[in-house]
Formats: sequence, structure tokens, C-alpha cells
Amino acid sequence: MPIVKFVNEKKEIEVPVGANLRREALKAGINLYKGVNGYGETLNKVINCHGLGLCGTCRVLITKGMENTNKMGAIEYLKFKTPLPLPVPDPIPCLAYVGHEDTMRLACKTTVKGDIEVVTGPEFNLCGENFFS
Repeated sequence: MPIVKFVNEKKEIEVPVGANLRREALKAGINLYKGVNGYGETLNKVINCHGLGLCGTCRVLITKGMENTNKMGAIEYLKFKTPLPLPVPDPIPCLAYVGHEDTMRLACKTTVKGDIEVVTGPEFNLCGENFFS
């Protein structure tokens, strides 16, 4: 069975192959809803899309084992790779300028197929060169 290592929490959990990362993390008591650089953490625990991939608050950074996850789907692609905001109302419509777009995933849309290492609540670089480009 694959092992998911949560770096910030210093916790490892064993999950079945094909398990959803969000569900397994919540079962293990790991908070995925960190807010934007720590702001809004309490609010995000209650107000989120509950695994539909719409809000972007369950974003995680996969530092090792990206090949052991499913391929990025359309919802994630629009969140992380599209530089223009979506025409529909969305709390975080575009994450294409926050950095780490290739290794950042939505936990609710990530399937675990092997061992991975995850950083929960990666920080936005709101003053970086990419954000305002």
C-alpha cells in the first residue's frame, strides 16, 4: 500500500492504491484548508467546495512522487495552467502565477497510486515576479 508523507505535519499515512488524497488526509486529521498564506484558515475549513475542485483551497505541493499520482484533469489544468481568469464566478479562478504550477495539485482531484510526499497549504508568492506579470 502507498505511503503518503505530509511534510509540514510530520506524519505518514498508509492508503490504498487509487485513494483520493483529500479524503485520506481528512480521515487522518490533516488540515488541507490553510487559506492564503495562513489567512482565512478557519473560514476555509467550513466554506469550501467539499471535494468538487471548484474552490482551490485544498491545493497541495507534491515534492516527491508526482509520477505516482493521476494525470492532471481539466479542472486542475484550468486552475494551474490557464493565465486568464475563468468567466464563471470562482473564489480562486487562476493559480497560474503563484509558482510551482507543475507540482501543485488539488488534493480533492488527486488519486494516489504510489508513495508521495506532500506539502499542505503551500504559500502564494504574492509579491513575486510571476504574480503580477
